[in-house]
Amino acid sequence: MQTADAVESPEQSAFRAHCRGWLAEHVPPRPRFRLPQSPIEIETAEQLDYLRTWQRAAYGAGLVGCDYPSAFGGGGLSGCQRVANEEMAAVGAPFLPNIVGLGMAGPAILVHGTEAQKKALLPGLLAGDEIWCQGFSEPEAGSDLANVQTFARRDGERWVVNGHKVWTSLARFASHMILLCRTDRESRYGGLSYFAVPIAGGGAEGITVRPLVKMTGEGGFNEVLFDDFVVDDGCRLDAVGRGWAVAMTTLVHERGAGALVTPKAGAEMGAPTTEASLGEALVGLLHTSRRGGRPAADDPVLRDRVVSLVMRERALALSRRRAGVAALVDHPQRLPLQFKLLQSEIVQAIAQLACEIEGQGSVLHHADPHAPAGGRWPMAYLNSFGFTIAAGSSEIQRNILGERVLGLAKTR
Repeated sequence: MQTADAVESPEQSAFRAHCRGWLAEHVPPRPRFRLPQSPIEIETAEQLDYLRTWQRAAYGAGLVGCDYPSAFGGGGLSGCQRVANEEMAAVGAPFLPNIVGLGMAGPAILVHGTEAQKKALLPGLLAGDEIWCQGFSEPEAGSDLANVQTFARRDGERWVVNGHKVWTSLARFASHMILLCRTDRESRYGGLSYFAVPIAGGGAEGITVRPLVKMTGEGGFNEVLFDDFVVDDGCRLDAVGRGWAVAMTTLVHERGAGALVTPKAGAEMGAPTTEASLGEALVGLLHTSRRGGRPAADDPVLRDRVVSLVMRERALALSRRRAGVAALVDHPQRLPLQFKLLQSEIVQAIAQLACEIEGQGSVLHHADPHAPAGGRWPMAYLNSFGFTIAAGSSEIQRNILGERVLGLAKTR
């Protein structure tokens, strides 16, 4: 089988060696307090401080923002962020907390921002000094993002914003928000504009942040209300009315299909963070669990189901590798666009099977000392539903693949 090194440039191979050497000495021990399973579940300043310290260290070592231009705080390399991501995952490093900044805001600013905006915003974003949140979804505009109604009224060199955003991860801790607003009520797509605005952790004048408690009991999501919130026109990305184009750049990267492969949550959203492979963790659970007084691994049906999911996970990993080999790419967007869809559903299937393997133990809360694996798998299963909805639901992803890749007629 072809190894990763066989298709890497000398620069990438040298960078991989650097990553391995640095990680061998600098991955921090797990803290005594409980960490969330992904950035969108961060609830306390203690959790954020631990994870932000890790992001700063990784950025200082060149493992974050590797492919961003050095003029804007990046490493100035090419195709190396993927290498860093692989090596961080391989050692079970903590996830990077600034997921919205790295996976969404950063690419949008790099593509659509002015030189001054890039220099002002990107270094702190990459280092994790400035945490970002995403002001896209609304009560009546989720997957139908073009229906955004939060309105920004122009007032000279300022905009006055009124409206309501929802499912806003990290809003309580964020210093900045990427904000999609309607600036023209007469045009559906051309009436949207996009801003990168300071919000001071929801403490800016004209903003109210309210936590939303999920079915897990966690409050990482928030709703944000704007009441005459003032935004300087210098915060606008691209031209007035070009917000839909900037939003599409953001969503392409959020779905994993952009040129900048940015670090994701350690083992993807909703998954345990201490294993590089969820399939391997599932195999381990199978061998340490008992069902009906016998080892769970003695059950041939369970073994078959576990192997099937391990194969799916491995196939997805090989597809990611294939996406980096131009001669094997039949359509530039097919493989990248399907990653989010398949990854989210594989994560959910693995977590669901893990709960079945644990049996009655899977109903115990993570705070219960008798909960298997610290209650990790039931939390992963419940959190996985957010992952299949985020960045467009699985149904939306299938529509995109059908229309843009297969050329099927648009759905009505």
